[in-house]
Amino acid sequence: MGERSEGVQLTDEQRIDWLRLIRSPNVGPCTFRALINHFGGARAALQALPSLARRGGASGAVQICSRDDAQREIAAAQKLGIALVASGEAGYPMRLQMIDDAPPLIAIRGHARALSLPMVAVVGSRNASGAGLKFTQRIARELGEAGFAVVSGLARGIDAAAHAASLATGTIAVLAGGQDRVYPPEHAALLDDILTAGAAVSEMPLGWEPRARDFPPPQSIDLRALARRRHRRSRQTFGLADHGAACARARPRGVRCSGLPLDPRAEGTNGLIKQGATPVTETADVVSVLQPIMEEKTLPAREPEPPGESLADDGEPLPNERERIVALLGPTPVQIDDLVRLSKSSPTVVRMVLLELEIAGRLERHGGGLMSLL
Repeated sequence: MGERSEGVQLTDEQRIDWLRLIRSPNVGPCTFRALINHFGGARAALQALPSLARRGGASGAVQICSRDDAQREIAAAQKLGIALVASGEAGYPMRLQMIDDAPPLIAIRGHARALSLPMVAVVGSRNASGAGLKFTQRIARELGEAGFAVVSGLARGIDAAAHAASLATGTIAVLAGGQDRVYPPEHAALLDDILTAGAAVSEMPLGWEPRARDFPPPQSIDLRALARRRHRRSRQTFGLADHGAACARARPRGVRCSGLPLDPRAEGTNGLIKQGATPVTETADVVSVLQPIMEEKTLPAREPEPPGESLADDGEPLPNERERIVALLGPTPVQIDDLVRLSKSSPTVVRMVLLELEIAGRLERHGGGLMSLL
């Protein structure tokens, strides 16, 4: 499925506030949503950040993204033909909007039509065999001819082969860095080719250089941990897609894999098949699963600045409550539900304390409602 046909539109001032909030330290997608739900808007959340950080035990003043910095990023993006699209707006891909930690803002360059097509993620080894590259090219080309946009990460090996084989029908590159920091550098020409009929997507700011954590090795894949992957590029790649094909590695809507049993470069893919992923031998294996999804008419979508549940319903946490909740946290991840039960505090109070700790840089989210103290 693709973008929404109708949606709300942020004002220029709201877009600046959203960008300032998501670019501020210790504010990720989940924290962004919690702040919006609690304070009712990004501007009120920005004003509250210093107080939250102080109550959470921050060692110094919180560094909030300035209005000037946000305006400069927006102006630079416009010069490069990049649109900063907010969750809930018409141009925001619907499938991506449905994941729990969807980026509040994504930078999109290229053709919007590609993002309105049903999408299939095709990823795999950077050190791919000749047979693997040939199979990927055939799958990607046939998926494009069947009406799908192929989503991949512009990496060497399988990713590049998938993009190159689907240029004519529209392919989407999910970038690990900012839109102006192509990685690997030798794929700059490939990205230019992608943009002729496809699109490039990133949640990172302009100038952001890709880091090692953005490139999880295929052999680290665990089917049981797919929904917990924290790598931003992988999250976006599979969040955009209706389905995962080839060597899938993050929150897929159905995992289909192809591997060579005797090739050590296919270790990650073969491991997924052992864990229960369905092998792919031809494009029809993927298309048959996706056909019902293509026929869906509408999907639920989140509106920008959702009123949501107010964390203030039960008032601010009392000092003894805050201490009791913090004492239950440690380096071992704990479920939020367990914190509520053990602390004997309301869910609202527990979430507020966790929010304070996160803004202060003392809390880490692990997905699945798990938290640990840094």
